[in-house]
Order: sequence, then C-alpha cells, then structure tokens
Amino acid sequence: MNGDACALADDFDLEKLTGEFYANPYPTYRALREHAPVKRLPNGCYFLTRYDDLVTAYKNTKAFSSDKKKEFLPKYGDSLLYEHHTTSLVFNDPPAHTRVRRLIMGALSPRAIAGMEGDLIALVDQLLDRIAAKERFELIGDFASAIPVEVIGNLLDVPHDEREPLRDWSLAILGALEPVIGKEAFERGNNAVKDFLAYLQTLVERRRAKPGNPERDVLTRLIQGEDNGERLTAKELLHNCIFLLNAGHETTTNLIGNGLVTLTEHPDQKARLIAQPDLIRTAVEEMLRYESSNQLGNRMIVEDIELGDTKLPAGTLVTLCIGAANRDPAQFPDPEAFDVARTPNRHLAFGTGAHQCAGMALARLEGAIAISRFLARFPNYALDGAPVRGGRVRFRGFLSVSCRREA
Repeated sequence: MNGDACALADDFDLEKLTGEFYANPYPTYRALREHAPVKRLPNGCYFLTRYDDLVTAYKNTKAFSSDKKKEFLPKYGDSLLYEHHTTSLVFNDPPAHTRVRRLIMGALSPRAIAGMEGDLIALVDQLLDRIAAKERFELIGDFASAIPVEVIGNLLDVPHDEREPLRDWSLAILGALEPVIGKEAFERGNNAVKDFLAYLQTLVERRRAKPGNPERDVLTRLIQGEDNGERLTAKELLHNCIFLLNAGHETTTNLIGNGLVTLTEHPDQKARLIAQPDLIRTAVEEMLRYESSNQLGNRMIVEDIELGDTKLPAGTLVTLCIGAANRDPAQFPDPEAFDVARTPNRHLAFGTGAHQCAGMALARLEGAIAISRFLARFPNYALDGAPVRGGRVRFRGFLSVSCRREA
C-alpha cells in the first residue's frame, strides 16, 4: 500500500489528470501530503498539500503574491479573459486588493446579510414547493444552482427576466481557470466575459440614471463608492461585478450539492442532523472541509522562501491544494471521517488572511438555510442513479444529481 502511495505521489501531474482522480482526488492528495508535500510538477510549478504550508502562503502576502499577470499572460494572451482575471479582487495584491475589498465588504456587512435572511427563506421554500410537485427532481438545476444566482442577482438588483444567462456565463469564465484548457473552453470563457461586460455596461448606465438603495443594492454602492470619494474605475467596477456573481455562484452551488450528496453517503450523520437540526452550522463547516467547493488556489513566490526542506526561489509558481489541506491529520483528527458536529474546524475552504473570502458569511447563511430546510421538508430523499461530476479539479461539484422523494 505504501508503495502504491509513493507511486501516486511520484506520477502526479496536474496537467494530466485521470477520470479516477476527478471522481475521488483524496487518495492522491493523501499520498502527496505524506510523500511529496511540496511537489515539483513537470511544468516546474510546485503543488502544496500540507495545512501549515497553505496557511503560510495565505498569510505571508509579502512572499506569496496573488497578482496573476505573469502567470495568466501565456495562458490567455491579450484577451478579455486575461483582463477579467487580472482585474478582479481575488487576483490582486494590496493596495488594489485592499481598496476593492473594502468597497465590496461595505455592501456585505453583517447587518446587510442578516437583512437577506427572510428573502432567502422565501426563495428556498418556493423551490422546495416546486420539488414537492415532482416524484423525481434534479438537485443541482432544480435547487442548488438556483439559490446563489437569485441571491447575487438580488444583491446587484438584476431584473429577474435578465438573469437567465448568468449561470452559463459564470460556468464558462470559471471553467477557463482549470490548469489546462483547450481552444473551445478558452473561446467559451472569452465570449462569456464579452457578453457579461456588454450586459453590465447597460445595467450600470441604468443604475447611474436611477440609483437604488445602497444599503441593499451592491451595484449602487460600488458605483457611489465611499464617503471619502474613493471609487472603482469603470473597468474595476464591471469586472468585480462579474467576480461577485461568479464567486458567489459556483462555490455556493457546490456547497449545497456536495453537502446533500455527502449526507446520502453517510446515513448515520444524515440521521443525526435531522434529529438535531441545531447542528446545521457545524454541519455546513464540515461539508466545506470534507468536500471543499474550491479545491485549488495559486500564488507566485516573489522572494526566496523555504517550506520544510524545500527552497523555493522568487518567480516560482505554486498551487495551494485546499482539498488536501482540509484533510491533513496534523490539523484535523480522523480527517477522512465526516462528522456534522466536528469542532473546532479551522478549514481553509474560504482561505485565510487578507484574501479570506469576502462573501463567506453569505455563503454560510445560504448553505445553512438551503440544507436545513431541504432536510426538514424531504428527510427521506435518495439518489436516483450516480451523480455526474463536473469534470473539473479547481471547483469540485456536480453537473447533475438525479434524486427521488421517498415516503
């Protein structure tokens, strides 16, 4: 068995992944953590799998840069995809990151998020009513993906009859972040940015002419900026609206879908959560740890640094494997076990440090309301055939999950 693990670690290449890996990457992650935790890949980049190493990378922003201009230029060239992914909040360093994050966080305050709860409950219950009218339903399309699109659509005050393309645009743009993409995926992502920008320009013009309530309308708040006069540039405004939709969409869809499928695989924990619904908050944290919606991050090393026995020179690209770090036994006792009451649970699904996810409180609220109300309404739901994975390594989720209601 140890020899098999060594072979898994030795042969690992992020640019040549197998169907078996996409279905279950965790044996490979474990092998890497144990035998090659700072793994040099064939392309010269390094792949990090230890919890402590990821925390170092997240918190040492002086040595580990989030700026993706050098990394993405060979991949995207002078394209709209390049412009988008090098302008959005998540792929920038201070001071640009700090300024944009502050403006966005002002619109995602605890008070603002608390004010969304009533509308979120009403949305979830409406979706559950529709499911109740069916014997079989599609967990992702009928439920998980419908929630964040509506929530972010509400945040930006996108008219309901204009929301249909948002999910497809999001999937195409985020799909282009995979380690390797073909011409078709690149063109699909680039066209999605083009269409999204064109739509947002129209939306912004309408909002400038007729502002909304900045306490509830994030777009109005971002347009108006802060009291001290600090505002986003026109390009920053458009690309960070795209970022908000994308960041809040796929990861939350995956949280809800992954969580409800994982419960079917652990019936004892499902029964426990149904019997003790007050465990929903710790359960959501465990779902985030056990099947992290976002599995990978990236950094560029900008000054020489050592991780363990490995010296990494400036200019080195590193991939942070969140999925591996969240099952590191040095941080999590019995990490392969799924425990809805696990505490403490300092997972890295939202990152940590300066780049910790700006929307994590909203994602937690969406996950808790969606999963708890689904279980209360359909405690005996069951899978109807094998779920279909998304075939992506960076964002771990399902394309479709056929389910049935049982008495």
